[in-house]
Amino acid sequence: MKVSEIFDSLLVNLKVGDASTTIGARRDQITKTLNKDFRSVEGSTSNRLMVGSYGRHTAIHGVSDLDMIYILSANLRSSYKSETGPRRVLERVRDVLKARYPNTEIRVDQCVVRVQFTSNKFKFEVQPAFENTDGSFDYPDTKSESWKVTKPREEIAATKVCNDRTSRNMRHLARMARAWKDTNGVVMGGLLIDTLVHRFFSTNTEYDDEGSDWFDLMVRDFFEFLADEPDKDCYLALGSNQRVTVKKHFQSKAKKAYNRCLDAIDSEGKASANKKWRKVFGTVVPLEITESTHSFNDTEEFVETLFPVDIRHSVTIDCEVAQNGWRPALLRTMLRDRTPLLANKGLDFKIIECSAPEPYEVKWKVLNRGDEAERRNIIRGQIISSSRSGVRHERTSFRGEHVVECYIVKDGIVVARDLIDVPISTNAV
Repeated sequence: MKVSEIFDSLLVNLKVGDASTTIGARRDQITKTLNKDFRSVEGSTSNRLMVGSYGRHTAIHGVSDLDMIYILSANLRSSYKSETGPRRVLERVRDVLKARYPNTEIRVDQCVVRVQFTSNKFKFEVQPAFENTDGSFDYPDTKSESWKVTKPREEIAATKVCNDRTSRNMRHLARMARAWKDTNGVVMGGLLIDTLVHRFFSTNTEYDDEGSDWFDLMVRDFFEFLADEPDKDCYLALGSNQRVTVKKHFQSKAKKAYNRCLDAIDSEGKASANKKWRKVFGTVVPLEITESTHSFNDTEEFVETLFPVDIRHSVTIDCEVAQNGWRPALLRTMLRDRTPLLANKGLDFKIIECSAPEPYEVKWKVLNRGDEAERRNIIRGQIISSSRSGVRHERTSFRGEHVVECYIVKDGIVVARDLIDVPISTNAV
């Protein structure tokens, strides 16, 4: 496939799509419910602003977190200006929405009211706020028991200006960066992604007028830009210049993405290029149909078809390699030291670290790759459960490339993932 065909298809697959209808219906119903209580107005969808990735039009297919400001009437300021005001207004929003959705999980979370819909996995974070004359908003914070300022209109405006200047490439790149994040378990918030994309285009005008036949080079240069960024605890958001926290350093994964881009670019015009771009952006990249030397059943499943994916937390897995009479060793240490992994070994894949709060569900994928896996017709790759709590037990059996991936599923959404390569170097003896 041509470069333009790959990236055009990728971007089509990243569109929010039909979910926007459901999102709009939920948004409007929430707004009508709040308008009825706070303003005694029936059926009105005014007095709200969608913010976050959805409001900046950089969200992608599978988006689950929707951020919405409900604009309070100015004449209510005096009623909520005391120390108890922030909590009281949030609790009022919670109670009003709870009455409308009695079977839905709704709770106050510091600055917002979280509405977790179970039927379609959408979570609305509703933030009541007073609008100021400069277009900013005062929002309630129960932790500091005060009202703070946010400037989402400036972030939305900055996104639009950059997007218009770059022939829509700003939003294209922001969406592709989200696909990379969700595919490779990169812990980055949407505002940080959009801020970094904005910074990239502020220092690079080479792609301002280029179409999708240049996107392979654009994403290559973007990942190089990310990899070269100094370690920081925060950035100043595009437009508003408000602090955006860096939850976890992203440079090493950006460097890996950069190298994968180089590899994919070198394979331009070959069927293997699509597979290499998939390592960067996931299943939104179309595959080129090819014929294998062997006849086999392609049993691989993709977690994206079973759950929405929205990476918000980190998880790290390793593998304890054991054989009777041998001291157990960790696979990542063996890979680092270039110690060969032989067949006929017991493997316990374990979660070493996970930042997601419990409870959550753990899923795994064990995928066999290569000529021997195809010849034996043992591709595997199904999404499966743990053998025991937090552990997946396997055994090496034949030479080739093998991959094990772990998924943390919370509230029906994949919120963290990690992958480890399992290169078995020789057949069993």
